[in-house]
Amino acid sequence: MKNLKWKVGDVTITKLQEIVYPEFSDVIPAATPEVVKQVKWLFPHFVTEEGHLSLSIHSLIVDTPSAKLVVDTCIGNDRDRNPFDVMHMLSTSYLEDMQAAGYQPEGIDYVLCTHLHLDHVGWNTRKVNGKWVPTFPNASYLWGKADMDFWGNIDPKTDLDFLQIQRRVWDDSIQPILDADLAKPIDGPGQVCEGVRLIPTPGHTPGHCSVLIESKGETAMITGDFIHHPIQFWDPALVSPFDIDNDMAVATRRRVFGEYADSPTLIIGTHFAGPTAGRLVTDGDTYRLDV
Repeated sequence: MKNLKWKVGDVTITKLQEIVYPEFSDVIPAATPEVVKQVKWLFPHFVTEEGHLSLSIHSLIVDTPSAKLVVDTCIGNDRDRNPFDVMHMLSTSYLEDMQAAGYQPEGIDYVLCTHLHLDHVGWNTRKVNGKWVPTFPNASYLWGKADMDFWGNIDPKTDLDFLQIQRRVWDDSIQPILDADLAKPIDGPGQVCEGVRLIPTPGHTPGHCSVLIESKGETAMITGDFIHHPIQFWDPALVSPFDIDNDMAVATRRRVFGEYADSPTLIIGTHFAGPTAGRLVTDGDTYRLDV
């Protein structure tokens, strides 16, 4: 299920997979195998047979009648992400796979970064002759202004590994976009183009947003990381150490789940493995993803 496609009215959404981590339970430490095994519908798509969480890193290419957009640009090649070994110095066929799917980097109109973590902005740039340059030279890059303010002001003396990584992320994946004058920071909800708009889903990061696609009476939502894994449909209070504000992240999940449960909106998870998308339905006093 590497590169899936969905139709939403006149819009085509294509999953462009960079890498899959069959076991990535660190993203939600409380989701132990004992907990996971209580949630039967997670098997076999979203967890291993032993009950470990699976995670996918992928972009979503949104092809509308008026524009082509890439939502989140994964980890990227050639990046120093020490000591985060699983994302360090990758060498994947991401760009070749994009071209094989029928999309040229020069033909992308918008790059939407739901937030500015290392696994969502990497292919913003690529290395050419030792220099980081925009991968999508004709695109407007949109991200939350609150995220830009937060990640652009990390204390250079920090001794936290994740923040040190994020400083390098800024240097190789954000600053070159600013230097090229392609960045369009946004503040709050907003229309990107016909049929595509951003909605605020804060908590994971201060300016985190999700993407709503609407065409001919059909809708889809690309989540970003307000939800990392489908087990959080079952228990929205399962939190991630990567969330800036756990309480706000939980409140955002409860709000969004309550709004979209039992609706026809297709929920496309930014890190969901396997089928990646489905309808959110109520399941007793909680929720599940119906794929």
